Amino acid sequence: MPNHLHATQEAGKNFYLNNVGKGKIVMLNLLKFRDLADYSGHEDIRPEEAISGKEAYNLYIEHTLPELDKVGSKLLFHGVCQPYLIGPEGEGWDAMLLVEHESAEAFVAFAQNEDYLKFVGHRTAALEDARLVPMTAIASLD
Repeated sequence: MPNHLHATQEAGKNFYLNNVGKGKIVMLNLLKFRDLADYSGHEDIRPEEAISGKEAYNLYIEHTLPELDKVGSKLLFHGVCQPYLIGPEGEGWDAMLLVEHESAEAFVAFAQNEDYLKFVGHRTAALEDARLVPMTAIASLD
């Protein structure tokens, strides 16, 4: 089964076109950590000692939070996932985040920021699999 660590160019284009000018976006991040972080291709940021995927993700968060602040985005929630109450048995995630961005434009500015990109390899090293779900508010339930 393939893992999903990065958006495809097509998915990124569709996200932007469907959300530009529509206001705030909240990103739901579902994360499955590697037992041992894999820094293949990211030797420039590899820690001296081997670390877990969770530890590598914590390094990613440490470097990412200031970059979120720069574009007016914020981490709303970061938590450990429990087994599903409703969902497939045996499927699950280790952690989840909710990140609010002022707009699709702010998210793209964040994702393309050179200071952010310097350390995104910690995320890649950390994760076995992930999902990133953009969400917008419902104006009303009518």
